[in-house]
Amino acid sequence: MITSRLGRLSIATIALVLSGAGCASSQTNTSGTTANQTASGWRPLFDGTTLAGWRVYKSQEQPTGWFVKDGALMKTKGTDDIITVDQFSDFELELDWKLSRGGNAGLFYRATEEYVKVYWSATEYQLLDDPNARDGQSPLTSAGAAYGLYPPPKGVVKPAGEWNTTRVVAKGAHVEHWLNGTKLLEYELWSPDWEAKVKASKFAVWPNYGRARRGYIAVQGDHGGELSLRNIRIRELK
Repeated sequence: MITSRLGRLSIATIALVLSGAGCASSQTNTSGTTANQTASGWRPLFDGTTLAGWRVYKSQEQPTGWFVKDGALMKTKGTDDIITVDQFSDFELELDWKLSRGGNAGLFYRATEEYVKVYWSATEYQLLDDPNARDGQSPLTSAGAAYGLYPPPKGVVKPAGEWNTTRVVAKGAHVEHWLNGTKLLEYELWSPDWEAKVKASKFAVWPNYGRARRGYIAVQGDHGGELSLRNIRIRELK
């Protein structure tokens, strides 16, 4: 009988079973990645509590100018650029970010360590407080741009101090930049159009700029101001 079976269970045990059944499909870890998302291929790049999985660009040391506060990966002044320990080829990358007033930073993908600076090899997704930063005066260097190459539309980035959500898709030569649910731009690496834009930009002096088919995810830290990141996750594409 149901009554006799329940009689063998404590009230606490019953509550635990019921609560587990009700939330198993939506449990979230400290990185903001749910169990279902992990099963579908999403992997956290930030655990919400430590700097595990990140290191200083061109060094095996863990970054000292970065720290974790309230579940966010942060820096408050100019410091080292950081990169993931692992490398990625084809992927979807998502994260939330916010800047202080006038803030300027960058997110890089397929980065290598062959040059002195990470931006000499890797395409940059610009992170910027457009109204209050000098780079915001040009569409080519405003928030969400493929820095110096492809401009985003205006009016998508949120004001300083508010969280933005970025998504980058890189599959073979095809790349997409998304911001707050809006596709900002897409382009084809190594296409005649891309080659012409690189040749006309400051990146022309670095022959391997944008050539890597696999590399690190990196975050720029050498600009001043506060930058916060959270819910950093990646899904590799086959």
